[in-house]
Amino acid sequence: MRNPDSRISQQQQRLTRNLDNNVAFLKDALGVDQSFDVIHRELVYGGVRFGLFFVDGLAKDDVMNIITTHLAKLQPGELTTDTVSQLLHTHIGYLEVDKVRDMDTLITSVLSGPLALVVENCDEALVIDARTYPVRSPEEPDIERVVRGARDGFTETLVFNTALTRRRLRDPSLRMEYMQVGARSKTDIAISYLEDVADEDLVNEIRNRLQRIQIDGLPMADKTIEEFLFRKNWNPFPLVRYTERPDVAAIHLLEGHVLIYTDTSPSVMIAPTTLFHHVQHAEEYRQKPAIGAYLRWVRFLSMLASTVLLPLWLLIAQNPSSVPRWLAFIAPEEKGSIPLLIQAILAEVGIDALRMAAIHTPSALATALGLVAALMIGEVAVNVGLLTNHVILFLALSAIGTFATPSYEFGLALRIVRISLLILAGCLHWPGFLIGCFVWFLLLLFTKSLQTPYLWPLLPFNGRALLDVIVRSPVPAKKKRPKILHPEDPTLK
Repeated sequence: MRNPDSRISQQQQRLTRNLDNNVAFLKDALGVDQSFDVIHRELVYGGVRFGLFFVDGLAKDDVMNIITTHLAKLQPGELTTDTVSQLLHTHIGYLEVDKVRDMDTLITSVLSGPLALVVENCDEALVIDARTYPVRSPEEPDIERVVRGARDGFTETLVFNTALTRRRLRDPSLRMEYMQVGARSKTDIAISYLEDVADEDLVNEIRNRLQRIQIDGLPMADKTIEEFLFRKNWNPFPLVRYTERPDVAAIHLLEGHVLIYTDTSPSVMIAPTTLFHHVQHAEEYRQKPAIGAYLRWVRFLSMLASTVLLPLWLLIAQNPSSVPRWLAFIAPEEKGSIPLLIQAILAEVGIDALRMAAIHTPSALATALGLVAALMIGEVAVNVGLLTNHVILFLALSAIGTFATPSYEFGLALRIVRISLLILAGCLHWPGFLIGCFVWFLLLLFTKSLQTPYLWPLLPFNGRALLDVIVRSPVPAKKKRPKILHPEDPTLK
């Protein structure tokens, strides 16, 4: 077996004019004889020998056939001493062709999908970007559905996602910076921003953090990048927003945000973000401002209820004598043989287990699973005394509020807060609940996303921006970009 350290040092060499040496090195580095999908072809065109390398399944057969068919018509003597330049400018009529001297760059190119054409008596090779990836068609994302609006969504292919964004922003200042992350995976990443809008310091900070990532590969794509960018891994609240909608991505670019596209992921990271970015949905901007404001208020109330409703009910149920007569119906007449706190915790764990089971259940059986959980397990749990009707009712209301949250990651964070408040309220009663709320507020207060306060525009206070968050202002009334992003151009055209 080859020594990995020597292999890495060898890959930093340049090509030589000896075709046989170049081909032998590439065959060994790419594992041509060990991997069935890495192909090498020995070719002769115009009396000159060539070596063609590509990965089966990633290269377009029709493009390869057209190029090789044309080169086969070359006569001896047509190719001069500067063969590579002549092929590049005259005989290969494909648009995406480049010259490469470095072996490591050439190997990475082949494994990424393009074809590599090594030429006799030349210390340069041609890289022909005739790659194609297995891809699904752009479909509306399940999490961010709207009643009216575009039905296209990002896919797992980087270039498709950047094209969907450019279709909506034809601004010449839109930048798509390319880089690779991962010593072995060499995953393609693109940083997107409007050059004359986004804060230059913000762009540089994100670029530098990405360049400092040291890891073998990115099997979890953008989620791994998020953990490297922020390193606040024990804070449950998301510090970036994910979106699978090109229109949402374009809106945030116009505001001055920076987007991070990762190949193999259908989600795009929006940075930086605040708490209020996670509670807005595209549906609000597909309706009239009054309707959008109403939908936003309902969502705010649902999210607040999902966090504090169950702990508040537990406090009331533990001390029914303090409940006003008109609220007496929410206190259970019989608490059952199991303490209410244990019942609530069991119900919380049960609903999370049901959610995970639904994810792993085939679609054809998902309905049956829901019926089993709702009718059989819930009813039997009440009949045998494991749970009370009130626990199931208030947990169901909390779950509805959680699923009303547009950001899936933010909804999971609220679930962690709810369970924490539930335990504190059950063990320490009102003092525990108030302490939990205070700690929750402090956590949000001191959380920052790339130096952006998480509670802005509430803290630090910005009245105009907070009003826009609360009432969903009409689009013509928006004249300024978010001040907290320090945009180069603060005024919306």
